[in-house]
Amino acid sequence: MAIDDRFIDELSARCDIVDIVSRYVALKKSGNNYFGLCPFHNEKTASFSVAPDKQIFHCFGCGAGGGPIRFIMNIEGLDFPDAVRFLARQYNMEVPETGENPRHRQERKRVLAALKDAARFFYAQLHGPAGTQALRYFQQRRLSRRTMGNFGLGYAPDSFHALLDAMTAQGYTKEELAAAGLIARSQNGTYYDKFRNRVMFPIIDVRGDVIGFGGRVMDDSKPKYLNSPETMVFNKRRNLFAMNLAKKTRSEYFLLAEGYMDVIALHQAGFDSAVASLGTALTDEQARLLTRYTKTVIVCYDADTAGQTASQRAIDILKKAGLRVKILRIPGAKDPDEFIKAKGAEAFRKLIERSDNDIRYRIESARDKYDFTEDDQRILFLREAAGIIAALENPVERDVYTASTAKLAGVTQAAFQQEVKNAQTRLQYQQKQQYHRQVRAPAQAAQPKERTIHYDNMRSARAEEGLLALLFSDASLLPDMREKVRPEDFSSPVLGKIYGHAIALFDSGRGITVSALEPVLQPEETELLVAALGTEISADRRQKAMEDYIDIIAEQKAARDIPGQDGEDPLLRKAQLQRKTKRFDGTEG
Repeated sequence: MAIDDRFIDELSARCDIVDIVSRYVALKKSGNNYFGLCPFHNEKTASFSVAPDKQIFHCFGCGAGGGPIRFIMNIEGLDFPDAVRFLARQYNMEVPETGENPRHRQERKRVLAALKDAARFFYAQLHGPAGTQALRYFQQRRLSRRTMGNFGLGYAPDSFHALLDAMTAQGYTKEELAAAGLIARSQNGTYYDKFRNRVMFPIIDVRGDVIGFGGRVMDDSKPKYLNSPETMVFNKRRNLFAMNLAKKTRSEYFLLAEGYMDVIALHQAGFDSAVASLGTALTDEQARLLTRYTKTVIVCYDADTAGQTASQRAIDILKKAGLRVKILRIPGAKDPDEFIKAKGAEAFRKLIERSDNDIRYRIESARDKYDFTEDDQRILFLREAAGIIAALENPVERDVYTASTAKLAGVTQAAFQQEVKNAQTRLQYQQKQQYHRQVRAPAQAAQPKERTIHYDNMRSARAEEGLLALLFSDASLLPDMREKVRPEDFSSPVLGKIYGHAIALFDSGRGITVSALEPVLQPEETELLVAALGTEISADRRQKAMEDYIDIIAEQKAARDIPGQDGEDPLLRKAQLQRKTKRFDGTEG
């Protein structure tokens, strides 16, 4: 672990999870806990809970859960050390460098240095004899030298070892260059440059560090774009191209474009809030990154079918992150770059002023799919539009879009209003059916939400969850508890692992908290633990509860240990093991 355990404990003790979460989520108190709409999935009914006494959050909808550090990791798209540093700054605490792994810190430092020097190499190549064709390519795209310099654009020579030779001459090892994603290793063991004969776009994070590259061919060969692989410093899901520049904008909105050239053209034309995702569809982490700098995002993807499909997906992701979303339609051009070249920056600015909100865009997109000269086509459009409008919660919004859509299709408002009501009825029925399916599958619903974790013995696992809930509520129970049940007695390996870590915390004199375990647990394991901690047991009943849980765990272990039990009748085995006394969970043994 990169940061000292004692510092993690001190930071966690200072953190107020309600204060931290409320910076991102509107919370309302209900009983001892606070509730709000989950920031990690799209929901209309608040299922996101924050428990100040346990210093944890948990979503009953998507299963997300953890302590303050895990929340910051999820919401800000940070890894564990960076989330700790993020919170430490909030509480005016200095993260002790002595606790970091020196080897890991040095490796990261060398990788970042290699990427920075590679960017310098590519830039020098662009403006040297080898870069004549690449420089001409950028000039034909009407990029000024100032723009090329601002973005650090470069050129990777048409060679298998030009970068490799230049970087090793500076003292970098092949292993360091491979860790930075700059070179690759062939099957026969030789190393070669990953980027060759491509114009190069450095990817720079919000701290100003070069973390990767995008490379584009200058002809029609494939692949058109080649991006850096995932490395210890580069995660394409958590970064946006040009965010290092866009974060300084004074604009009230951000422009989300599809590619590097669109973003660069927009910046050159004066739209300095433009960013793009990195060779993938927009991700939840990228949307949350945007929320740190703006409240409004205008999507200006390409006008082709793929761009429209990507726009529809981006709308849902951006709205889930709590952003106001507008969609830019680009008439007579395939993308922003082409439009600006043809009609200029001022014309593009007027397009922005007329950009649609997401509902109007969806209705207009549906309109484009149908031929209104055919009655059956108009009916199909109205049904699709009714489904879009029926999903709106605000009745005023529904009325406004009902009226405008009826006018668009040339039908009376009353007739279309009835279609919207029918769509609402269908939507309510679907939601009701989904609820019933969940109710009819209690055994499946009792399984952990994370599909990679499965309880083979539900009865024992429930008792194991209960035991952990007791332990995290009252650590004084552990000495008695550990005498009677060991981690290997648990039927669930994950729950046994958590129990073992809790014992280790106790033995080291540390508090048994979720925050203390987050560095050693996988995200899905933390979520499982937080869900288990939802069990509330009053102090006067904890001893009896512990004894009952331990009895159930021991009983189920004994059943598993019976030789040849795999072929035994489960009902007969249950009868043989059944105990007459009533258990704490309300069942008989």
